[in-house]
Amino acid sequence: MASAVFDEFGQQYRVDLIPSKGGVFEVELDGSLIFSKKTLDRHADYESDIAPHLR
Repeated sequence: MASAVFDEFGQQYRVDLIPSKGGVFEVELDGSLIFSKKTLDRHADYESDIAPHLR
């Protein structure tokens, strides 16, 4: 996912990968949660879940 952001936007966004336990995968943008695997019980799709918030 991080590589997709870098490929499309270069260094326009800062990406921090923070290890956790239990399969938690969350994406925040400017302090706001934009995707939570724990809440939705599915993996993120870059094109539909992440990229629209960055474009």
